[in-house]
Formats: sequence, C-alpha cells, structure tokens
Amino acid sequence: MKKELKRKLFNKIITNYNITSKCGVVYMKFRKILLPVDGSVNSEQTIDYALSIAAKEKAELIILHVSDSKRLTSLPDQSFEKDEEVDAESEGNRIVNRVRKLIEEKDEYTDDIRISTITVDGHPSETILKVATIKEADVIAIATSGKHMINRFLLGSVTEKIIRQSKIPVLVVPPLED
Repeated sequence: MKKELKRKLFNKIITNYNITSKCGVVYMKFRKILLPVDGSVNSEQTIDYALSIAAKEKAELIILHVSDSKRLTSLPDQSFEKDEEVDAESEGNRIVNRVRKLIEEKDEYTDDIRISTITVDGHPSETILKVATIKEADVIAIATSGKHMINRFLLGSVTEKIIRQSKIPVLVVPPLED
C-alpha cells in the first residue's frame, strides 16, 4: 500500500512539473524560460545560458524588463550618462529589443526558439515572480546582480528575493568578469 502511494505521488509530481524519468534519472523539461534583463553587462551574460537551454529544449525565451519608475533602480547606469530626461518605458523597450537582437545573432539561435518580450512597470522582484506565474515559466535565468555591490546593500538584491520566493527553479549566473 505504501509503495503504491509513493508511486502515485511520484507520478503526480512528474506530471505537474513536466519531469521525465529515463533509466532512473529524473529530467525536467523546460518549455518556457524567463530571462529578466536590466541592460547591465551581468544580465547580458545570462543570455548564453538561457539560449543554451532554449536551443536544447526548443523552448520559448521570454525576455522581461521591469522598470521601477518609482526608484529608477532598474535602469542601467548608462541611461543617466546623458543630460536628457529618461523615459523608463522607452528605455525598457530598447533593452529588451537589444537583447532579442543579441540572441538572434548568436550561432545557437534557431527558428525552433520562440522569443517574446515584455516591458512592465513595477517592483522588480515581485513583478518577475508574477510574470513567471502568469506566463507559466518553467525556470527563471537571472544574473546575480546587475548593480554595483554597494547598491545591493542599500536596495536589497532582486535575485536574492527571487531565489527565496520562487516556486520554480532559478538559474543564477554569476558575473564572468569584474
């Protein structure tokens, strides 16, 4: 009886999380990959990891930029280098379109990979988790930090909040260069 119950529970988990089991090895299939980007070099380094998974799985890549217009913390430092008014929505659209172009220019990119882009206003960690739920993402691929280390202590880490609160796997990519 216990063995039967364990098998039913295992099969339910496999079905609910799109997991397959071959020769005793459990494998999770990723159909939708959420790629939050903020325009920083660190977030762009995450592209290769997300694209590699998407290419192997023939998955959809959802490129997301969240503009925190209340604090303007989600915009890259380069946005403030010019003496011009910054439009958070335009900047967000520019960022996701640039990331989409970078992906489409890579050798690993094929027509089997679907790409969608989203730019929204909101609190970054909360919005990323909400979009992951709404879009039924299977994994979130995110950089450890898109900001300078001092900002991490002042603002809190978006990545850390996502790791703690996410109901799906989170692939965290550390900076490749300092």
